[in-house]
Order: sequence, then C-alpha cells, then structure tokens
Amino acid sequence: MGRGHMPIGRRERAKQDKRERIMTAARELFAAHGVSGVTTQRIAHRADVAIGTLYLYASTKAELLIMLQNEEFAAAIDSGLAAANAAVGQGVLEQVIALIRPVVECLREHTENGRTYLHELVFGDPAEPYRQAGLALAGRLEDGITGLLTRNECIDAADAATLARVITAIIHISTTATLYLHRSDEAVLADIRDQIHATLMPQHGAA
Repeated sequence: MGRGHMPIGRRERAKQDKRERIMTAARELFAAHGVSGVTTQRIAHRADVAIGTLYLYASTKAELLIMLQNEEFAAAIDSGLAAANAAVGQGVLEQVIALIRPVVECLREHTENGRTYLHELVFGDPAEPYRQAGLALAGRLEDGITGLLTRNECIDAADAATLARVITAIIHISTTATLYLHRSDEAVLADIRDQIHATLMPQHGAA
C-alpha cells in the first residue's frame, strides 16, 4: 500500500519543483526587466521547462505576475497589520499609515509590475482564480483599514467601511498614476497621509 502511494508522491514533488522553478525564474526576470520586458518563453527557458509545461501553471504572463504579486501583497498586508497593532495609542491615522506602508512599498518595489498587477486585478476577469485570490487580498486590506477606523468612537461601522474604500482608492491612484512614478516611497506616503488626514477630518477629530 505504501509503495502504491509513492509514485503519486513523486509526481507531486516533481510538479511542486517545476512550479517553484517557474516562480523563481519569473520573479528574477520580472524584477530585472519588468513584466513588459519578459516573454513566457524566456521564463520557461530560465526555469528549464517546456513552454507547454509553464502553461499548465499559468496560461499567460499576466497570470504569472499575479501569482507572484499575490504572495508579496499577502506578506505586505501581514506586516502592515502587525505594525498597525504595534502602533495602538498613536491615533487612528498613524495606525492606518502603519498598515499601508508595507503595501505601498510592495506595490512600488518595481513600479511597472505593481501598476500592471493592480490594473489586472481591476480590469481582468474576476472569475480567474489568481485574480480572485488577489481581489480577496485587496478585500483583506480594506477590512483591515475598516477595523482600524472603527477603533475611533466617532466613526461607526458603516462610515468606516466607506472610508476604507476611499482610502484604498487613494492608495491605488497614488501608486499607479504616472505623475507619482518618480517620487520616493516616503514622498508618496506623505502625500497619501495628507489625503487620508483630509478624508478623516470631518469625522470629529478621527485623525
């Protein structure tokens, strides 16, 4: 019985190995050249797999980018939530900034890739599994912001959810607009902070 399971285990290990090689190759090439400067054939060659094998894991270059960025986006949200919890007592504005800082840095690590990722999430097929995962992460970020805002007694749950959507829209524009591409992360974060502060001001001193 044990021997009957071994071939399946080997196949699964082989599949996992190929996936990791593809992901590593895509990560290195996207980081070096940007998503527009890389082809799926080049990724397959770097990963030492046939192009048909690559397509078993991601049918397009955009899907590969989403797969990679989802991992980084998830890690950034985790870091941001931890930082926000550590900032308790500093006011809701500073807690929100602590949450979004790693996210902004993640999206701007390679500006072309970050812009393409967000564009694909917004305008791509929401039924595609990798996009579904990315949209779920965006929802998790929004929920995290909502939770922070409700810590302020002047903001009720409904207003907090609306404000969180506004804040995520601010993040999206500030990390994708051509106008901001050549600014530093700190400059972009400072601008985002000013916009969030202005958004929260009417909430009876919520900032």
